[in-house]
Amino acid sequence: MVRNYAWVFIFLVAAGLEVGGDAAIRKGFFARSPRLIILGFVILGSYGLAVNWINKVSEETWSLSKMLGVYVAFFALISVLADLLFSSEVVPVSTWLGLIVIIAGGMLIQFGPKLV
Repeated sequence: MVRNYAWVFIFLVAAGLEVGGDAAIRKGFFARSPRLIILGFVILGSYGLAVNWINKVSEETWSLSKMLGVYVAFFALISVLADLLFSSEVVPVSTWLGLIVIIAGGMLIQFGPKLV
C-alpha cells in the first residue's frame, strides 16, 4: 500500500528541490553570486533525478505527460506555500484560485482514467 503512494512523497521532494533550486538561482542573480547560481543548477538537476525516480518505485508506469501533469500540481502547491512562508509578499486570492484549478487538473490526470 505504501509503495502505491510513494509517488506523492517523490513529487513533494522534487517540488521542494525545484523551488529551492530556482530560489538559489534567483538569489544568486540579485546577489551577483556565481556560487549560488551554480548551487541552484545542481539542485535543479537533483529535481530532475527525483521526479523521474517515479517509475522506479511505482507499481504503475508513468508516461512523461502524466508524470509532469500530476507533478505540476505539486510544484504549484509548494511554490505558493514557499512564497507564503519565505517572502513578505501577500499571495493574492487569484493565485489561490489558480492553485485550486491546477490541483484539480492534476487530480483529473491521476485519477480520471480510474473513474471513466
